[in-house]
Amino acid sequence: MASKDDTQAKAPPETRNVVQFLRSSKSGMKIRVGALNGKRVDYFKGKSAVKALLSPAYAKVKNVPKITTETEAEVLLQSSIQYAFYLRVDRGAPTGSSISPRHVTVVPQQQFAQDAYFVWLYEGSQWTTYAGGLLMVALMLAAVMFPLWPPVMRLGVWYLSIAMLGLLGAFFGLAIIRLIFYIITVVLASPGIWIFPQLFADVGVIESFVPLWEWDVPKKKAGKKKKAKAPAGASPEEQLANNGGAFIEEVGDESPEQSRPGSRSARVEEVPDMDS
Repeated sequence: MASKDDTQAKAPPETRNVVQFLRSSKSGMKIRVGALNGKRVDYFKGKSAVKALLSPAYAKVKNVPKITTETEAEVLLQSSIQYAFYLRVDRGAPTGSSISPRHVTVVPQQQFAQDAYFVWLYEGSQWTTYAGGLLMVALMLAAVMFPLWPPVMRLGVWYLSIAMLGLLGAFFGLAIIRLIFYIITVVLASPGIWIFPQLFADVGVIESFVPLWEWDVPKKKAGKKKKAKAPAGASPEEQLANNGGAFIEEVGDESPEQSRPGSRSARVEEVPDMDS
């Protein structure tokens, strides 16, 4: 019986390119984690794969079949199952709590469907994993062999560590100083002044120190859009059209009990439509 690697090696180059695209982060597919025979595996939903093949990112991939409809995507994904890059599975109960990975089992009928789930048997390109492993080993060896470093290199590392600690201390010191200054200005010059108000904002390094200071005034919320008033000098017909069929007349407030003399109120009267 042929192994999984032998079956995948028989796949045409175009099919392999499609699978590599789907397995990469460029596809944007939602990957779930399950448990197959006690081993953690990744699986996806068929609808997510169809959506990835119809995305603009797939159109930029070279040496792959052209996909324009969902039917073409389903046919391509069905033909790829025979090379054991992924297989259809059924989802079961969680392995532990409700948020734990679910059990998945391979089904005999390997038919593609958008509402079905498929487990990945293809790991994709592993060069980043190998490169990361080699880099970690190199860093560990360098740290272990630190006493054997030349004196110049050890002195440079020491200066670099002191500079990093000084930069971190300066940042915390600035944060404390600006807080103390803000508390003082709240008492003496309300509502208070913030030094470097963008220091903790999600902006660039230079933008964090611009502006130099700012009053602690709450930002105004966008109010409701006011209804447009009729232009001055408009005819009664135009005013009726602008006011939705209501005639608005401003009258003086004759109540002597008002605290603000000369205040004005509006009186709304319904008038018959001129066109009727």
